[in-house]
Amino acid sequence: MTHQTIGERDTVLTPEDLAALRENLYEQRLFRQEQLRQFAVHSSNRADDRRRTDAALIEVGVKLAASARMVLADVEAALARMDSGQYGTCHLCRRAVERHRLLIVPQARYCGRCQQVREAGR
Repeated sequence: MTHQTIGERDTVLTPEDLAALRENLYEQRLFRQEQLRQFAVHSSNRADDRRRTDAALIEVGVKLAASARMVLADVEAALARMDSGQYGTCHLCRRAVERHRLLIVPQARYCGRCQQVREAGR
């Protein structure tokens, strides 16, 4: 049995964690792909009605589709990091991303500290 410090337990992902995170990412990918298919269907069905459709509704649909594409790209990137063995490493400081953070946001690219720095810089 290996002895881990509290700090290590906060960052070390078990094989079970990784399997659950991978499954979560697969589910997110399917959800976002379906969401984008639905946006495409709705936009093609409404092509003739665009003159009558409120411009704000079109803008909301465009923004939702863009957001879904961004999340899908993040999910795909996380799955690629898993496949390459780089999953769970912060893109900025190269430290381990906190386990609890990955369990909440499996596609996280940054540790909590670096994410705060990025958000503060916006």
